[in-house]
Amino acid sequence: MSAVEKAGAAAVVALSASVAATAALGEGCTVWDMSQIRDGARVGPHTTVGRNVFIDHDVIIGANCKIQNNALIYHPALVGDGVFVGPGAILTNDRHPRSVNPDGTPKTPDDWAIAGVVLETGCSIGAGAVLVGGVSVGPWAMVGAGAVVTRDVAPHSLVTGNPATHVAWIGRSGRRLVEDDDGYVDPVDGIRYRLVDGQLEEAH
Repeated sequence: MSAVEKAGAAAVVALSASVAATAALGEGCTVWDMSQIRDGARVGPHTTVGRNVFIDHDVIIGANCKIQNNALIYHPALVGDGVFVGPGAILTNDRHPRSVNPDGTPKTPDDWAIAGVVLETGCSIGAGAVLVGGVSVGPWAMVGAGAVVTRDVAPHSLVTGNPATHVAWIGRSGRRLVEDDDGYVDPVDGIRYRLVDGQLEEAH
C-alpha cells in the first residue's frame, strides 16, 4: 500500500480509495488503492479489501474476510464472517437484466427486482467466478475459479464449471474430504463428516 490515512485509528484506508461518509469500517480493516465503498455499506473488523474493489451501497460484509483485487459486490449482498472473495469475482443482483422497460423507457431503481447474493460463514469464491443474483453459498463451501453459479451451493460443497455443479465435498481446511467406511474426514484437521439427507454435517 502506498500513502495511507487512518480512519478513526480503527481502519487503514488508502488515500486513493473512496469510502462514503455513511459507510462503516470495523476495527483493523484495510482498504487498498482505488477501491470504492458506497454509502451505508458495513465492513466487519479485520477484513481486508483489496485494490480496485467495488462494494455497493448497504452491502454487509462480516469480520475476518478477504476481498481480493477487482472484486465487484453489488447491493444487497450479504457476506458472512471469514469469507474469501477471489480476484475479479462478481456478485450480481439482477436475474433479468435490462437497460430499458418493454416500452423502451429507461429503467429506474423501482423497475428492478433486486436479488442479492448471500455468502455464508467461511465459504470461498474463486477468482473470476460469477454469482447470479439471489443465490446462496453455504458455510465452508467453495466455488472454483471461473465458475458461474446459478443455484444455491450446499455447505461444504465444491462446485466448478458453467453452470457450476458439485464435484466434491470439502472441509474447513479447504481440502477435499476423504471418504472411508465411517463417512468423510478432512485430511488436514481430522474433522469427520457424514451425509444426512444429501447434506454434509460434522459428525459429533
